[in-house]
Amino acid sequence: MSKKILMLAGDFVEDYEVMVPFQAMQAVGLQVDAVCPGKKSGETVATAIHDFIGFQTYAELRGHNFAINKDFDAVKPEEYDGLYVCGGRAPEYIRLNKRVLDITRHFFDSNKPVAAICHGIQILTAADVVKGRKLTAYPAVGPEVTIAGGQFEEIGVSEAITDGNLTTSPAWPGHPAILKEFYKLLGISISGN
Repeated sequence: MSKKILMLAGDFVEDYEVMVPFQAMQAVGLQVDAVCPGKKSGETVATAIHDFIGFQTYAELRGHNFAINKDFDAVKPEEYDGLYVCGGRAPEYIRLNKRVLDITRHFFDSNKPVAAICHGIQILTAADVVKGRKLTAYPAVGPEVTIAGGQFEEIGVSEAITDGNLTTSPAWPGHPAILKEFYKLLGISISGN
């Protein structure tokens, strides 16, 4: 039976940080239910493309529409084997939804695998689940990790850190690393020639 992954997204989720893991997890046989507070299956969220083009921080451009494939209100976190938290601008406001935080806490309380990338770590800090953990995030989120009691590690953008059931990466160039670690946490082994 396929393992089920819950993916948290929202309007202006980073384009790569939702599209790539959604497809990559499906490619290895995982069932991925992408949800957004206030949205139903078949509705879409707008994505944002974050890129560094000479400013002090990233520029944000409009990306694709991403289709939600599960009603948020129908989510039963106990039915899922893992949680994937996307980055972009969505985490800054979906973390204000109490149910998003309760769902996130379920995965930590149950010691189920969790992957969070970039600004997705804002959901973890708001859910108060990073205390005593070593993790990374987009550097601008680092102070939030520290205030929430986590040990923020500034690592290469293509790397990931795993601490217990949690794996994190600073941004989308880290997809190969974070997905590899998340698969390990899920007990999935992939081998090649």
